[in-house]
Amino acid sequence: MTYEEITAMMQEIGLPCAYHHFAEGESPPPPFVVYLSPGEHTFHADNINYYSWKQLDVELYTDTKDPDAEQRVEDVLTAHGISYVKSETWIESERLYEVLYEMEV
Repeated sequence: MTYEEITAMMQEIGLPCAYHHFAEGESPPPPFVVYLSPGEHTFHADNINYYSWKQLDVELYTDTKDPDAEQRVEDVLTAHGISYVKSETWIESERLYEVLYEMEV
């Protein structure tokens, strides 16, 4: 999946979104999505990269538990045939919940 395809997919969620972070002072009120590609896996042999796939993290931030927002993210990922691992944490310093979806695309 290209960066452009990932960006288009994130926009389908219908929530404010940004790659990696919003500029300081420009973060929208929750819920919002941040997505990033923290790495890439490559299949290679004989000094040739045959195929690579990106790690993709989609982070949903909410100020209260928001199953509807989670479902919006999950529906888009499912519609694109993407398998993911989901986890959740409370970020005390930000007073936000983060629901993290980790996948490879």
